[in-house]
Amino acid sequence: MRNFLLGGVCAFALMGSVALFAAPNKVGGLQSSDTYKQLNLFGEIFERVRNDYYKETKDEQLMENAINGMLTALDPYSIYMPPRSFQEARVQTRGEFGGLGLEVTMENGLVKVVSPIDDTPAQRAGMLPGDIITHLDGDPVLGKTLQEAIEKMRGAPNSKIVLTVRRGSDASAKPLDVSVIRAVIKTRVVRSRREDDVAYLRLSSFNEHTTQDMVAAIERLKQEIGPNLKGYVIDLRDNPGGLLDQAISVSDSFLNQGEIVSTRSLRPNADEGQRVNAKRGDVTDGKPIAVLINGGSASASEIVAGALQDHHRAVLVGNTTFGKGLVQTMIPLGEFGGMKLTTAGYFTPSGRSIDKTGIAPDVEVWSDRDRQIAAALKARRELNGHRETEDEAAAAKPAETGKPADAGNPATPTAPATSMKPEEGAQDVVLQAALELLRAPPKSTAKK
Repeated sequence: MRNFLLGGVCAFALMGSVALFAAPNKVGGLQSSDTYKQLNLFGEIFERVRNDYYKETKDEQLMENAINGMLTALDPYSIYMPPRSFQEARVQTRGEFGGLGLEVTMENGLVKVVSPIDDTPAQRAGMLPGDIITHLDGDPVLGKTLQEAIEKMRGAPNSKIVLTVRRGSDASAKPLDVSVIRAVIKTRVVRSRREDDVAYLRLSSFNEHTTQDMVAAIERLKQEIGPNLKGYVIDLRDNPGGLLDQAISVSDSFLNQGEIVSTRSLRPNADEGQRVNAKRGDVTDGKPIAVLINGGSASASEIVAGALQDHHRAVLVGNTTFGKGLVQTMIPLGEFGGMKLTTAGYFTPSGRSIDKTGIAPDVEVWSDRDRQIAAALKARRELNGHRETEDEAAAAKPAETGKPADAGNPATPTAPATSMKPEEGAQDVVLQAALELLRAPPKSTAKK
């Protein structure tokens, strides 16, 4: 069974020789001999390294490095996972795993933090989305694969690791040493509470239990608040994503009809992909919804935010999301472990691809922490040679005023015309802005 995350050709190393098998590669209807020539080249290089390299090598490690090189050159999210790592990755989607509590990717040979997970050692130690990890206990990350770096970050509970971190846009700034105590990570992905007449729900990731836990929390808050319930805040800030089917079912919980997301390959002549539509039934009974987002909201979070925004079902409050619009598939490889391969791009109901650009909010509100995250992400894009478009540059700058939501939908709160720029030092200014929107009188659309 394959798990789709929002994160063939097999090579077998044999003692004494290398056997490589590949399906014929057809180009323009003809078999290409170039593929076989390249495979022969690989085999020759493999043998040269085994026999002539100045230090002893292990066949298994050479092959693993070769496979990793092929996958990591594709994109930051495709990786090979040895048996132990593959099993741990599958356990993680079930909601319990060991380590620091970081969602990470690889960028320019270094480990980049997508987001720390709520209530984990990494978050308590102050790690932020966009942080670049350069050393692990003084050992350089450069030269390691992502999986090797992840395995080094894992360890026995209560043991310490020191992460050397580059933060922000100033390349000359002194790196930070962050000490983190490892723990068994048991992710409680849904937290909820009453904010007077508003129900607040925080979703920290999308694992197998997210939708059912969220619906249970909504039902409890309905009973607790009663008929005075004004609306719902769904907090997706710093949510790094997770399972695609959970992002779909969470979105479906608030929609009665229409497309939620489409996925399709970007390869020429590929099939049209898949479209997923909502079924009838809104767990909130049509109450207004505000969704909180920031630069740490990625992947599955962006599917939810994009679907609710395109259907004018919710107003998005905060700042532009991470921009990960690619779907990974977990592919088992038997005794060799498995791989996580990018197999499709996803698109919001209006046809937007948000990869590398993210989803912009309807009402921009910035906390000091969000500015740190945005600065770090902007610096990383610039290091990658990514030149901002005018839209991206505007999204990276705190807005002075809010952008009104769709006033024609009574289920969507309307942004007031006053400035939404938060006061410095205010406590959770993004949440407070969302609460004000939900409590604002609906804008009259009656004709005079």
